[in-house]
Amino acid sequence: MTKILRRSDRSARPARRKALSWGWLAGGAAVLAVAGLGLMPGEGDPVQSLLLSTIGSAKASAHDGCNRPVESLQRELDAITAAFPGTVGIAVTRTGCDWMAGTRLDRHFPQQSVSKLWVSLAVLDAVDGGTMQLDDPLAIRPQDLTLFHQPLRAEVAEYGVAVRPVSALMYEAITQSDNTANDRLLWAVGGPDRVRRTLRAKAIEGIRFGPGERLLQSGVAGLTWSQDLSLGRNFELARARLPRAEREAALARYVADPVDGATPAGMAQALSRLASGQLLSPQSTAVMMQILSQTHSGPRRLKAGAAPGWTVFHKTGTGQELGPVSTGYNDVGLLRAPDGATYAVAVMIGETTRPIPERMAMMQAVSRAVGQYHDSQLH
Repeated sequence: MTKILRRSDRSARPARRKALSWGWLAGGAAVLAVAGLGLMPGEGDPVQSLLLSTIGSAKASAHDGCNRPVESLQRELDAITAAFPGTVGIAVTRTGCDWMAGTRLDRHFPQQSVSKLWVSLAVLDAVDGGTMQLDDPLAIRPQDLTLFHQPLRAEVAEYGVAVRPVSALMYEAITQSDNTANDRLLWAVGGPDRVRRTLRAKAIEGIRFGPGERLLQSGVAGLTWSQDLSLGRNFELARARLPRAEREAALARYVADPVDGATPAGMAQALSRLASGQLLSPQSTAVMMQILSQTHSGPRRLKAGAAPGWTVFHKTGTGQELGPVSTGYNDVGLLRAPDGATYAVAVMIGETTRPIPERMAMMQAVSRAVGQYHDSQLH
């Protein structure tokens, strides 16, 4: 259904350990600087520039882009969905406007790592409330390790502990999609219930939050979590030992009713509200936008379809695979045009058998459609 809504050497280890523990500085210092903590003087005012380019453009949108027809964009999104072999949902809205175009707008799709957005949202909400600070140090120990992509694991395995400030863990969780960084933040802020309360308090609809990375992924695979699964390839080996029928049933249950599900409409609306400064304080909004602008994962998804001069703030998600079936392959974000107009975009694949290049090409087509629509409204 489619619709338009209107509305090494042991003696050298101590020094190396220190370098590793503070290796976050390249990204984390930028985050702290945006938060106004003065770590990067002489670089201008990143808070002001980011807010002018997001909140300011949202206000401009309300005046010059909200009453223009979106039927041409809707037709293009319909065609993209129809041509892709798989279950895909798309949502597009312009920040500051109440229209939305897309397909399967109200169906819940697995978020996978897209849900890292809501952990950082809860953390920044706690920062706004004074119960956390971006420079609070957090220790990551073996019992904090998760599974799949977790670059922090090598440091913890070698030294027994890694230490990062909150800002660096946010940076690693979002830009590198480090599962352990994200889970450490999740439990530091108060766990899944705290994230869910944040979503409710901010009236974010259509977004579910799951039980955390370890329980989520073990459940999707049909396994019961134990901490030894975080080591080496133990998880993958345990999963491979399960009968095929058990794995298929567990994966099918998850895709049909994902515990971490989100609707494309809810996702786009939340991103739009983030960009317009409705979810966080001005400083925390700038921190989130700064991090999202530096995402390394998925460079050939939405980002590759954006025209020169456009800026992309985004978060990817990639779920588990079983045989030819891939699940939870997503990219969501904000596409900002050279004139400042900002579009919230969510592309979420529930399941497909198509190879990765075809999935990425579909997402690029969505970005191009948004750009073409925007250009058509300028004349």
